[in-house]
Amino acid sequence: MRDTRRTRLLLSIALIAALALIAVDYQHGSSPVMRTVKHTAGSVFGAAESAVSFVTAPITRFVGGGLAGSSGGQVAVLKRELAKMRAELSAAKLSKSDYARLHRLLALAGTGGYRVVAASVIAFGQGYQQTVTLDAGSSDGVRPQETVLDGDGLVGQVTAVTADTCTVLLATDPSSVVGVRMAPQGQVGWVTGEGSSRTGPGELKLAVLDPGAVLKPGEQLVTAASVHDRPFVPGVPVGTVISVKNKAGALTAQALVRPFVSFASLNIVGIVIAPPRHNPRFSVLPPKPPKPAPPPPVKPAKSRRTAGQTGTTAAGH
Repeated sequence: MRDTRRTRLLLSIALIAALALIAVDYQHGSSPVMRTVKHTAGSVFGAAESAVSFVTAPITRFVGGGLAGSSGGQVAVLKRELAKMRAELSAAKLSKSDYARLHRLLALAGTGGYRVVAASVIAFGQGYQQTVTLDAGSSDGVRPQETVLDGDGLVGQVTAVTADTCTVLLATDPSSVVGVRMAPQGQVGWVTGEGSSRTGPGELKLAVLDPGAVLKPGEQLVTAASVHDRPFVPGVPVGTVISVKNKAGALTAQALVRPFVSFASLNIVGIVIAPPRHNPRFSVLPPKPPKPAPPPPVKPAKSRRTAGQTGTTAAGH
């Protein structure tokens, strides 16, 4: 059969008629008149009806078994199955993309003795403040003024909570102030955010209470405990000093700190819903990178003139 406009039109009419017959047959399958019509039409549209029945069979079974049969009971079962499948799919995605981050988070929480609720970042703030929204709320035990961290260190603090979500002010926000301790001497100070830079959230500004403190690049910081551990619990890694900015006549020693956390790629975080029984101090800090070995000293090469003079002197003696 050639593919012409007429044949395509006839095939379309046959498909529509077959669909109509299937629908009518479903509604009036017990009618002898409809059985006769179906038998007659089957000899004319047999192939088309078979193809359409094959495609629509799952839909027909769903409608027949769910709506016409046990009313809403089957629909409820299907909804539960769908929820189960979604949960399994979410777990599969987590195991592939975020398992490493979750593992680091649980390792840090275990070392520090923090009881955490794991959550995912679902939105980033669009206003002047640097905030994120998490998919955990009061129904999960989350309250305002709780510490938020990830597998690398301090993220920020919870500022607002709903039943299923919460808002977190990031430590890099200019309005954020976090009390810190320097490792290993334990000098007390605080860090504030510097806001965003061209490459994302920037560094932190460190100020130390002791004006005579000597700050050096490479020194590490952890959170100092707030009153009643709110909003910050002790011992959470904060960052590393990268440059010192001591000014003449300044009342405090100042420096720039690079956070341990990569704020541009936040995903899996933990909300500390119970502080540690004991202050972990500096036990949660990552090991410092080894210092590069100094290059070997270069021996000065002797010039030809010096070598010649030495040889002449030796020959004269």
